[in-house]
Amino acid sequence: MELQEEPPINNSSVDKSDAAFIEQVQRLHQLTVLGRWIFAGCLWLTIAPLCLWNLRTEFVLWKQYFTWAAVRYGLVFHPLSTLGLAFCIGMTVSVLVWQSRNILLGLPQPEKQRLEKQVCRIRQQGPTHPLWKFVINS
Repeated sequence: MELQEEPPINNSSVDKSDAAFIEQVQRLHQLTVLGRWIFAGCLWLTIAPLCLWNLRTEFVLWKQYFTWAAVRYGLVFHPLSTLGLAFCIGMTVSVLVWQSRNILLGLPQPEKQRLEKQVCRIRQQGPTHPLWKFVINS
């Protein structure tokens, strides 16, 4: 069984000013944004409840006598919960900053080129590509 080498993507055959191509790149970017938000949401639905459940004894203490020192020690003595919540918060903030930068400043050139290359690969592979119906056939 001989492995076939993937043919190189011929970027010169794609007119990057083509309205359909630009629309497909935008759809792929929207899918990327959606994927990042779904990932962050899944973290909040899976990891965060486990971490908060592990901190339930601390919540009782905080409810009775709330101080920032109590919060600090509660987090220090539950390092896995702290790490899990920090990961959820960090991923959410990173997606927010990434999307805000893209909205305010536009997509950086390397990111645009990566999306254009990916659209070319999707077009080249055709309907067998998993993103074909979302990017090309919409």
